[in-house]
Amino acid sequence: MNSVNDKQLFSRRQFPVLSRAGRDTARRLLGHPNAPLSREVCGHRLTRRDVWRARWRQWQVMHTDVPWSVDATAPPPWADEWLHQLARTVPAARGLAGRPWADVPLVSRADLSYALHLHTPENLPRDRLLWLATRGTTGHPLNVPSLPSLAAEEHAYRRRALRHFGVEPRAGAGQVGMVQLLFQKHGAMVASLNPIQRDCGIVKLNLHPEGWRSPGDRALYIDAMAPELVSGDPVSLAELAGLGLKHRPRAILSTSMALHEGLRRELEWRFRCPVLDMYGMNESGPIGVFDPKVDGFVLLQPRLHVEIVDAAGRPLPYGQFGEIVLSGGFNPCLPLLRYRTGDHALLALSPRGPVLRSLVGRELVRYRGPGGRWVDNTALSQALAPFPLVRFTLHQQADGQLVLRAAAMEPLANLAPRLREAVEAPFGATLPLTIEPLVADDNQRRQFTSDLSEPDTPC
Repeated sequence: MNSVNDKQLFSRRQFPVLSRAGRDTARRLLGHPNAPLSREVCGHRLTRRDVWRARWRQWQVMHTDVPWSVDATAPPPWADEWLHQLARTVPAARGLAGRPWADVPLVSRADLSYALHLHTPENLPRDRLLWLATRGTTGHPLNVPSLPSLAAEEHAYRRRALRHFGVEPRAGAGQVGMVQLLFQKHGAMVASLNPIQRDCGIVKLNLHPEGWRSPGDRALYIDAMAPELVSGDPVSLAELAGLGLKHRPRAILSTSMALHEGLRRELEWRFRCPVLDMYGMNESGPIGVFDPKVDGFVLLQPRLHVEIVDAAGRPLPYGQFGEIVLSGGFNPCLPLLRYRTGDHALLALSPRGPVLRSLVGRELVRYRGPGGRWVDNTALSQALAPFPLVRFTLHQQADGQLVLRAAAMEPLANLAPRLREAVEAPFGATLPLTIEPLVADDNQRRQFTSDLSEPDTPC
């Protein structure tokens, strides 16, 4: 490990609180002979008071139910007081206090991207702010303001999700609590520590082989670190499954992209542990976790109001499909007020409270079959769910030709005949369909696209 990293471990700004065991853990993470070529340290910047508050907030999160109403179109119980508070501090919220909830205007990612200062409080602690750069899929890059304490609070919602599956994190001093995976052409390993769990290690790890001395070092390094939890998107998790690891984490958390049921089963079989399908976004943090027992995403944040709206922005009752809109959240630097996510689902009640069902990322897209029948991407998502797909995109050209690009856990040539049958089934007809491998550059594309005009009414 170079001396710059060692100096950072003694930095009062980066690590206001750091035990000797935590410093030794960081040195082990950074100095292992099989570690990636590029290594960095990221301090948590939490003071003793911050750590105490984070532990208290974690207790609150774990012991507070998500509120729900028999009327899905009703505002949250805290809406009136919260709107008055926002009206005093957030420019875009001025004049909204006292309005009926359905009359509060919706906000899009484009609104935040073009004029973020209008949607953030004027009294933010500028000296402590962190900025999370996000690209999104709508063409509107966004820098999300945050605070050091929010990373610890976000971990509390992951703990809440894990509890649904009977997993209680217990990593402590000298251990690695979580490895966060990515698979990109460029990206350094970043090591940090979790002061809420006795300075256990946290590692952001890029599995792309070009960042390592040898591709075999990836498995050797992860086996040596033996992380209690692993998180990543389906692309990086599929890469992980092929490394031949000996270590088995206690749970795997899939984030960022849709996790197909077939891939989830493959990962559970390979690692013999629960695989959690997490739904969230950088603007809001974790929103829900899929629970097969209730066939939906159980909501995780007590102070994040989730509603479903129609195309005109009107709130919809339980059981009706529409766009997901968020209000509140745990990030005081970006209080979401009727924020349009671009994702679609229906809200339903279950024994575990409100759940999101039939979740479809981004806009609803419809595809035209040879007989003029229109099929939406919800049905196609469900048709493709049983396959061990890491990622796929489906596009319809102006001439009606469909192009399915996919990456899978087994050779695409073996899956192609069954994939064709699955896509054709909702249409009830043979389709002009091409199936191609998904290349790395496709990973940031929208999953469902079409050059055809959508029908005026749903199919």
